[in-house]
Amino acid sequence: MALISMPDAAYRLARTIVSDIALYNKEKIQNGIKNDNIFELLERELEEGLKLYKSRIDAEVDKKNLFYNKAIVDILIKRHGDIKSDIW
Repeated sequence: MALISMPDAAYRLARTIVSDIALYNKEKIQNGIKNDNIFELLERELEEGLKLYKSRIDAEVDKKNLFYNKAIVDILIKRHGDIKSDIW
């Protein structure tokens, strides 16, 4: 399988991976935002997602995993801004 070498495709892949994480971990996300420990609760899932992401893209496309990190913020954090939390 050829590695993804286009930035827009790499970002779409990152969003897809993080969307799957969000889909299967709704309760962890809610609790994590409420208690300001979302990254601890999803540590294993996010690490597995990053490993998959890195295995599918050309390392030159996203050397610092910026697309993956942006997807985490856009999908796990911004989309759940309606959850009551002391962090906002």
